[in-house]
Amino acid sequence: MPVVLIVDDSPTEVHVIKLTLEGQGYEILSAESGERGVQMARESKPDLILMDVVMPGLNGFQATRQLRKDPTTAEIPVIMVTTKNQKTDRIWGMRQGAVDYIVKPFSAETLLEKTAAALA
Repeated sequence: MPVVLIVDDSPTEVHVIKLTLEGQGYEILSAESGERGVQMARESKPDLILMDVVMPGLNGFQATRQLRKDPTTAEIPVIMVTTKNQKTDRIWGMRQGAVDYIVKPFSAETLLEKTAAALA
């Protein structure tokens, strides 16, 4: 069962993503901040990280960059899941090391497709 770490400061978003993925057999971990997400990624080494961008403190771009620079987490795929929908945001997210980019609101189908693709 693949382990997915959701890093998002919105309990509602975490709940929606968690329900969608758990229904497909994924094990879910969650962190409410970029700092906690980086720490949990180092400790639990999930198979995939779904990273919000807009969070207080360490934002998702910064957290993704830290994960890429750390040899213990550098190979964990990160998908940005965010309301930031500008082309420049998407490009910046990919430059930080994300493997994909999902704009909120998203469909369950999109989330499941991109999650499966990142784990393939």
